[in-house]
Amino acid sequence: MGFISEFKEFAMKGNVMDMAVGVIIGGAFGKIVSSLVNDILMPLIGKLTGGVSFTDLFVTLGDGEYKTLAEAQEAGTAVLAYGQFIQNIIDFIIIAFCIFLMIKGMNKLKKEKPAEPEAPAGPTQEELLTEIRDLLKNK
Repeated sequence: MGFISEFKEFAMKGNVMDMAVGVIIGGAFGKIVSSLVNDILMPLIGKLTGGVSFTDLFVTLGDGEYKTLAEAQEAGTAVLAYGQFIQNIIDFIIIAFCIFLMIKGMNKLKKEKPAEPEAPAGPTQEELLTEIRDLLKNK
């Protein structure tokens, strides 16, 4: 079997195609979550914290003082952009929670095996002994 044939067989397997679709949808989902965090949640959190913008939280490692992260980066100063890190953590938590909910929903949709009907309960040992006694009595 040639290299091209092997690659074609590999690429056309169902798992690879499912994974490709998952990666594409995941990328799009990531953009939606990032927009939710950046455009909706972070401004609300900023409002609650007195107008603090998380993306502008940084520490300058070089000389000079800058009002915004963009100014510091434009000047070429090394910075620790811990506000952006906090925002990425919030992104991750939201994505992880959404995936958790999605998997939980998929597990509910999976058909559960119907419980096997229990075998009818047979006579108890006492009932059997009573029956044997009655049969012996009738002989």
